[in-house]
Amino acid sequence: MKTCNLALAGALLATAALNAAPPAAPVKIGFIYVSPVGDAGWTYQHDLGRKQMEATYKGQVTTKFIENVPEGADAERIIRQMAQDGNTIIFTTSFGYMNPTEKVAKTLPNVTFFHATGYKSGANMGIYNARFYEGRYLNGVIAGKMSKTNVAGYVAAFPIPEVVMGINAFARGMKSVNPKAEVRVIWVNSWFDPGKEREAAMTLIAQGADMITHHTDSTAVVQAAEEKHKEKGTWAFSYHSDMAKYGPTAQLSGTTHVWGDFYTKTVKEVLDKKWKGTNVWGGIKDGMIQLAPMSKSVPADVQKQVKGLEASIKAGKFHPFAGPVVDQDGKERVAKGKDMSDSDMNAMNYYVQGVASAFPKN
Repeated sequence: MKTCNLALAGALLATAALNAAPPAAPVKIGFIYVSPVGDAGWTYQHDLGRKQMEATYKGQVTTKFIENVPEGADAERIIRQMAQDGNTIIFTTSFGYMNPTEKVAKTLPNVTFFHATGYKSGANMGIYNARFYEGRYLNGVIAGKMSKTNVAGYVAAFPIPEVVMGINAFARGMKSVNPKAEVRVIWVNSWFDPGKEREAAMTLIAQGADMITHHTDSTAVVQAAEEKHKEKGTWAFSYHSDMAKYGPTAQLSGTTHVWGDFYTKTVKEVLDKKWKGTNVWGGIKDGMIQLAPMSKSVPADVQKQVKGLEASIKAGKFHPFAGPVVDQDGKERVAKGKDMSDSDMNAMNYYVQGVASAFPKN
């Protein structure tokens, strides 16, 4: 009798196993990168976020990335191919991917897309960005306090609002503590071109800049400052990543981006079928912007001042574009007692007072 019961139980278990639904295949998630991953920079920070998210959902998701994808027509082809390869969540991580992402998203309603730094969204397309300008202002304060020439150099990629915003925030930070400070800008018209970035940095240093920073993806600007530090007393502020290993003497601090928690939270919403659209612009209070550790070369009183400002930004008590905001031509853009709106920051097409270079013409 026991033998029969055991046999029957075994048969029932076998039948149940045959009827059970097979385990769900991992969800495929794709990332499109504008530059090489490397070990520092914009793309590297996004890739750290990808790895954090994938580790959190190990077994539930698999990820793939394609690096060095040019902005423009080729991006559309690669985004579409990534979807055709079975990736049902796709992150496109550069401003110039906005229109190609939107175009592909409209034709593939069952794929969820997320675009970084843009402003177009849709039923299956979210957008996300970080408030880079908060870190830029704080770096500017350090520069203004420590500059001996009163000149900072800024190597910039493209004259779009997010880049202009960073230049202006850095200049306002400098001017807030040093009325004589000025920022000079050289545009390289590329997100990643170490040769051009280095050449621009060297030109700015030759023009008297003893503070150098960049809105480009490589470590070339920090390396140039390190090379010239002993001779010229040049200091650097990194961008995207902490690049101190490339400027162990020259780097004073930097503005770093942290994407891991955003990727982890957003993917969970999609996996749980609770995603209802994403329009995220996170800053210091959200943990998406952090200062790179301040060098021991930064005086203690300056470190204290910067940490106090950082706490005020985090608490919502201080805004880097608090009025009055006045442009190069003397036009008041924000009145005293008001803060610049997000929409106005995202349409910024002018330099503020404190930027010595002429704004690029279309």
